[in-house]
Amino acid sequence: MTGQSNRREFLRKSTETAAATAAVAALGGVHSMAAEGKSTVNIGIIGCGGIMTHHVKGLVGRREDVSINYLCDVDEAQSAKMAQITSGFQSAAAKKNGRYEDVIKDKNVDAVIIATPHHWHAPIALAAMSEGKDCYIEKPISHVYNEGHQIIQAAKKYGRIVQQGSQMRNSPVTVKAEKLLKDGVIGEIKVAKAWTAETRQVVKPLADSPTPSGVNYDRWLGPAPTHAFNRHRFHGTWRMFRDYGNGEIGDDGIHDLDMACWGLGVTGVPKQITARGSRMMLHGHASDYPDNLTCSYEYDDGRLLIYENYPFTAYGLHGFDNGNVFYGTEGYMIFSRRGAFSVFLGPKNQRGPTEGKELRGRRGYIEHMAEFLNAVRTRNANTKANPLTAHRSCALVHLGEIAYRTRGRLDFDTKKEQFVDCDEANELLTKKYREPYTLPKV
Repeated sequence: MTGQSNRREFLRKSTETAAATAAVAALGGVHSMAAEGKSTVNIGIIGCGGIMTHHVKGLVGRREDVSINYLCDVDEAQSAKMAQITSGFQSAAAKKNGRYEDVIKDKNVDAVIIATPHHWHAPIALAAMSEGKDCYIEKPISHVYNEGHQIIQAAKKYGRIVQQGSQMRNSPVTVKAEKLLKDGVIGEIKVAKAWTAETRQVVKPLADSPTPSGVNYDRWLGPAPTHAFNRHRFHGTWRMFRDYGNGEIGDDGIHDLDMACWGLGVTGVPKQITARGSRMMLHGHASDYPDNLTCSYEYDDGRLLIYENYPFTAYGLHGFDNGNVFYGTEGYMIFSRRGAFSVFLGPKNQRGPTEGKELRGRRGYIEHMAEFLNAVRTRNANTKANPLTAHRSCALVHLGEIAYRTRGRLDFDTKKEQFVDCDEANELLTKKYREPYTLPKV
């Protein structure tokens, strides 16, 4: 979506040199935490655009103890750009390859970082785990609800490390806020709110066109339905279509939903979901999704989690385009993955603790990748964005979308993990996979 200027700008500013120094110092050094023996992690990069550029620039810029063995993408131009970033980082150049199967079957590869469109996340991750690879999977780990369970099962079956790209889970801002919340600074938290409030622009439909040279578009489509090449259904704007992405709630929204789950202390999935959305202002937009969406989720203990998406505001809410509020019995906390939080207490909104200047703007990218790499070395699978934790957050994306597409309000059996008396909703917990790109069995 062309309006994702904030996110794109952030990716362009991805050096984070000063933050890297502070993060490594705070962690005691990434490599000092490694288990005895092999320290270098051999990595396969799968999906060489978007956020992967940020990840690879970080690995190279920090001189991480990794070897980038493969650059894998169905677009030769993407892997060529990534090769320029990695040039000079290691003695042997990474192999450029268009088939992830070749990457995961290489016994010299320890782990893969997956940053493809969402519809490829689970198929690649499941196959990679079956070949003994640990997986850093960009958010959301699943394209549909049931894929989350299969990733959880595969990680257990194959003894693999899995980390979802929910970077704020490891930010020092989050660590400080978490201690305050656990110490009861705002009392007992009853409601959490997440929002995405960024200006979006109409993207007009385009006619289909020939596939660009060097692109294997059938493999790009993979498990998705067959479709002629269309530039909107390719780099960047694929997010507008259900075949490949999860709309605004599954793109920027999943970050804020994940932090809402963290702040609320979610340990399961909601029992009731309501969702409302419409075409409010982006008339003629090419997207499959509404341009605004409000979802509420009620848990078994009565606590609420609310998600709000607004495409019409550049001012954000409480000063943030992406953020959260945690409402407690003694006060509330405004929290943003932009690296800030503020506490307000009592009936007069007395100012409480904040993140502090020393932590302001820290977004957790360095610490999150460090935790994954250390987990690969030490075999500590209890990462902060492990498969179960990730699934509980991704579930809100899928359940909210299903409620919006069906009845608007649905009851969910949290034991059976099925909608109550709504067959059309249960059908959307999974999807059909196009041959031969079916979902690997666990």
